[in-house]
Amino acid sequence: MTQVRTEISAGGVVFRMRDDGGFDVALIRTHEGRWQLPKGWLEGGESKEETALREVREETGVEARLVGHLGEIEYWYNSTYDPEPARVHKFVHFYLLQYVSGSTDDHDHEALEARWLDIADAARMLAFKDERRIMSLAAEALTKAAADA
Repeated sequence: MTQVRTEISAGGVVFRMRDDGGFDVALIRTHEGRWQLPKGWLEGGESKEETALREVREETGVEARLVGHLGEIEYWYNSTYDPEPARVHKFVHFYLLQYVSGSTDDHDHEALEARWLDIADAARMLAFKDERRIMSLAAEALTKAAADA
C-alpha cells in the first residue's frame, strides 16, 4: 500500500525597486531547466517565515526582509526519493520579501542560476501556473504599496 504524507514548505517573492519605479524579482532556474520561485522544506523547528528567508538566501544568494504573506499553493505528487513509494500532499506558503543585500551570483548548488527579472517578465517565465498566481498577488501588493506611498 502506498503511503500518504503531508509536506509543508515555504518560499518567497523577493523584490527590489528600480530607479524607474518598476520592480525586479529574483527567480531561480532549476537543474531541470524550469524557472521557479525559491522555496523549500521547513527545517529544525523553523517557522514558515524563517524558512522562506533562508530558502531565498540559499537559492538566490540574497538577504531579504519579510513584508507579508502572499498565499499558499497545494498539490499532490508521487515521491521518487523515498525508500518506499509515497503520495505526497504538499503545501507551500509564499511571502513577499524585500531585498536587503547580496548578489544572485552567490546562489547555492540547488539552483542552476538565479537572476533578477522585471516582475512582468518573471511572471511569464515561471513554469507553474500556481506560482504565476502567487507572482500576480505580489505584483498587486507592490502596485498598491507604490500607489499608497
